[in-house]
Amino acid sequence: MDIRRRNNVTVTGNPEGPVVVLAHGFGCDQNMWRLTVPALAEDYRVVLFDYVGSGGSDLSAFTEDRYASLSGYARDVVEVCEALDLHDVAFVGHSVSAMVGVLAAGMAPERIGSLVMVAPSPRYIDDEGYRGGFSAEDIDELLESLESNYLGWSAAMAPVIMGNGERPELGEELTNSFCATDPDMARVFARTTFLSDSRDDLKTVRVPTLVLECVQDVIAPREVGAFVHEAIPGSTLVTLDATGHCPHLSAPHATNAAITGFLAELR
Repeated sequence: MDIRRRNNVTVTGNPEGPVVVLAHGFGCDQNMWRLTVPALAEDYRVVLFDYVGSGGSDLSAFTEDRYASLSGYARDVVEVCEALDLHDVAFVGHSVSAMVGVLAAGMAPERIGSLVMVAPSPRYIDDEGYRGGFSAEDIDELLESLESNYLGWSAAMAPVIMGNGERPELGEELTNSFCATDPDMARVFARTTFLSDSRDDLKTVRVPTLVLECVQDVIAPREVGAFVHEAIPGSTLVTLDATGHCPHLSAPHATNAAITGFLAELR
């Protein structure tokens, strides 16, 4: 299988520079990184891709068995790295992709040399001694609504997830991205995402890690950022002066500055 075609792989930036892989979150695609790429392109070789089922990926490669767990998405990451013969990359993952990066680093440690987690959450459902931001009933209702009327759910939820109500164009962009995703495949990805529990996987991380959280985020509250930071030895936590769950779109300058500062320290 042509992995580059399957995952709609794009390579840009400095061909001689260290490699940065940018991974999108649920309901999104690689275009969500368009405000980050220019900040990296001069010094880094930038690799973008779409998970199977998202964006310009080969939808015929989607199987529910594979993508019903985060390990299926992590395999996409590893296979993209293998196809491009990439080693020691900096993996930048937004939202659920932060946990996908953790799993990919465990699968192929020679491929992933550092992690940048943008608005990560290892578990969305509250648990004893842990606040993920949602009750089990909240998530059940969310998934039921999504599965019964995906387009309606997208129109209602995307602006809430994006935040920044004073900038409605951001919510509209995320809505359009959600609506462009195949509903059946989105349902699988959503269930995989919102029912996941990667808390124990955080303890396995052995690479330099930057955790980026927002001041206010309805999907990943600050308690989650603190939990991730504490669970990964030696990680760095940065609280961005940003609201919403997509700071790479709503506050690109601050997000890019944090990412490039962290990467520069690794060089």
